[in-house]
Amino acid sequence: MASRELSIGIVLLSQIVLGILGNFSLLYYYLFLYFTGHRLKLTDLIISHLMVANSLTLLSRGIPQTMEAFGLKFFLSDIGCKLVFYLHRVGRGVSISSTCLLSVFQAIKISPRNSRWAELKVKAPKYIGFCIFLCWVLQVLLNITSPIYVTGKWDNRNATMRKDLGFCSAEQTDIITVSLYAVLLLFPDISSLGVMIWASSFMVFILYRHRQKVRHIHKTNIFPRSFPESRATQRILILVNIFVSFYFISAIIQVCISHSYKPSWLLVKISAPISVCFPTFYPFVFMSHCFSVSRVFVQIRNTKPPDFARNT
Repeated sequence: MASRELSIGIVLLSQIVLGILGNFSLLYYYLFLYFTGHRLKLTDLIISHLMVANSLTLLSRGIPQTMEAFGLKFFLSDIGCKLVFYLHRVGRGVSISSTCLLSVFQAIKISPRNSRWAELKVKAPKYIGFCIFLCWVLQVLLNITSPIYVTGKWDNRNATMRKDLGFCSAEQTDIITVSLYAVLLLFPDISSLGVMIWASSFMVFILYRHRQKVRHIHKTNIFPRSFPESRATQRILILVNIFVSFYFISAIIQVCISHSYKPSWLLVKISAPISVCFPTFYPFVFMSHCFSVSRVFVQIRNTKPPDFARNT
């Protein structure tokens, strides 16, 4: 058991170091541009808040779980456990909603100027700041009840009525209350994922249509996968698949833990590494893919095939 705990602690510690390095590096990049007088794009503002939310998720979940894996068992009081779980839920929720907002804004941004989105293309930039603020406020309010049943492990009274969550514990409740509570917390996240998938599908469709319209400007001896539109499509699909995959695996594990009176050791221990996978690796995936996707989007906006705008 000790060797397994140590292995999980090493994995978590590696994720925290790597994730903080990636998120803080990207955040520092945008802050450096801002304080040196460069004008940031609206997408940069969304990404900055996404990096803050990712860092909050990593610190609030990763550090306590790592300390517990390395042998510290009773280091958080009831208030400490409630605060840690609350901050994790808020950071995770803002991360999901910010990624959704980024996908929707990019979809609006690359939509044809003569389409039904034309009016929205003009109005959307004015509301980005408000939408980011709304993401934080909604998550702060929606998750206000999340720490109610979370308690510290330092008090062993009524231990048989508590569910072990690693460095903290949770009071046992009936299955109906747990199910209603899970639906309440999962509904905003699933809604955001649905909108994100729709926005990403729309961007893939726009890229496909653009490729069809400008096919004649590419050399006929180039393999279709070398088209910039094809590469951008693949990168969008990679980002969406990574996000959705990590979220659903984490959500399934959390549901299993919530609906089990005595969750297995394996479920409890792997829940933390899985939940911090996305905030750990997202900055590096973003830096390697999204900058290239943005360049393709710029090319699309600068390309003016008449029949493309007319037929969309």
